[in-house]
Amino acid sequence: MTLLLLEALGAMVLLIFIVWWTMFSGRKKGELPDEAAPTRPQDDGATPPKRD
Repeated sequence: MTLLLLEALGAMVLLIFIVWWTMFSGRKKGELPDEAAPTRPQDDGATPPKRD
């Protein structure tokens, strides 16, 4: 019974470590602020060329 509890504890610790690792493995200084984030170009009303 103790072995099963230790195995479950090890699996939980491994899961928490994987989640923590993926949460903080992004940008070094965090996410970009909204005003510095790249924006999509405005729609100028032009239609894309049709392919035949």
